[in-house]
Amino acid sequence: MNKNMTPEAGAWLSIGAYIGLSVIKLIVGYIANSQALRADGLNNLSDIVVSAAILIGLKISKKPRDHNHPYGHSRAEHISSLVAAFLMMFIGMEVLIEGFYSIVHFKKEAPEWLAAWTGGFSALVMLGVYAFNRRLAKQTKSQAMEAAAKDNLSDALVSIGTVIGIIGAQFQLFWFDPLAAIIVGIMICKTAWEIFSETSHMLTDGFDEHILNEYKKEIALVQGVKKVADVKARMLGNEIILDVTIQVDPQLNVVKSHEIADRIEAMMKEQHNIQTTHIHVEPAVHVPKRS
Repeated sequence: MNKNMTPEAGAWLSIGAYIGLSVIKLIVGYIANSQALRADGLNNLSDIVVSAAILIGLKISKKPRDHNHPYGHSRAEHISSLVAAFLMMFIGMEVLIEGFYSIVHFKKEAPEWLAAWTGGFSALVMLGVYAFNRRLAKQTKSQAMEAAAKDNLSDALVSIGTVIGIIGAQFQLFWFDPLAAIIVGIMICKTAWEIFSETSHMLTDGFDEHILNEYKKEIALVQGVKKVADVKARMLGNEIILDVTIQVDPQLNVVKSHEIADRIEAMMKEQHNIQTTHIHVEPAVHVPKRS
């Protein structure tokens, strides 16, 4: 994969795949008399909206800071992930409702094998798109692309469920189709909830406590640092903003204290790729021992 590739490439790939697959599924679903495949095609149409939302969020997040957004627009990426999660949850609930309805009112009519082959082809395509976007998300550290990759995987599972239902219908197991839809619907809802939980955690400035403790231990080892009084971090898009309060020898002048802060900034940038570290320097207070 090209290291210079941007997250937008993954969003455009998803949109292109969804457009092509939705058209194929709707046409074949009608010809092969497969209600499950037609539903899968409609699901892909709705996924175009999810991918478009992520693409818009990525575009907005790259806008430079202005007088209303002094920290830039990076959090637009998180908002696009939330939109994707809500849309996925809606799709998952729709699949669940349709599945339960079909169990109660299923028709003893098997679709043609062409529908199963189309569903299998679609699953392979979406697994390929998922693998591409997952690697791209790790490479660019894009939370929106991570959400998109999870959506791609859900769509591959939907197609696999569709194939299982169609094959089951060929052997007179007509209830396989709605049962597979229910299982897939649960998986889509689970994925949507995971994306929502992770994104809302970041939007409320949540950060992994264990990672913060690691930062604190490393900063405490920097020459000249007497004590690390506080370490806080938050995410702006895919970038970590670190706020550190350290205590140093009160006899140090401003230049020496600034050199210690520079060493901490360089270390965090080199070891953790943290580009922005705000450091507040305080004099270390000597507390005399009680007799």
